[in-house]
Amino acid sequence: MALTDPVNDEAEIGRIVGDHLHLEGPLLPMLHALQEAFGYVPAASHRIIATALNITRAELHGVISFYHDFRDAPAGRHVLKICRAEACQSVGGTALADATLARLGLDWHGTTLNGAVTVEPVYCLGLCACAPAVMLDDRVVGRVDAARMDAVLTEAGA
Repeated sequence: MALTDPVNDEAEIGRIVGDHLHLEGPLLPMLHALQEAFGYVPAASHRIIATALNITRAELHGVISFYHDFRDAPAGRHVLKICRAEACQSVGGTALADATLARLGLDWHGTTLNGAVTVEPVYCLGLCACAPAVMLDDRVVGRVDAARMDAVLTEAGA
């Protein structure tokens, strides 16, 4: 992830933006590439993108904030996504989420003090028959109860 410091590397941001200008509809590919390079979409990129695409910063903010996977700060070493959809809620997902956030002392999108885990809501992981479900990085875990959540958090270093 974070290859360089975006605040001090406008040249790298400019290169990434420039590499995508030839595409039809280049904004989303630019944002994905910036997040891949820095671990998030740095504020230092907003002016450069808006100028390159002749859009306002407000329009850019609207796109970034609409898509939940774009971050405005680096995530922890692991990302824990907790399903908030109805199937998971119906079998205790809300209580599981609340207990997990309380245990970690976080709000949604927060990162533990040791930088190990960022917790994010997600609206369906496609594991409705095995609800409640969570995803740690790229691995989906179903039928999560307090004990299984403890194991997932321990594995992640929280």
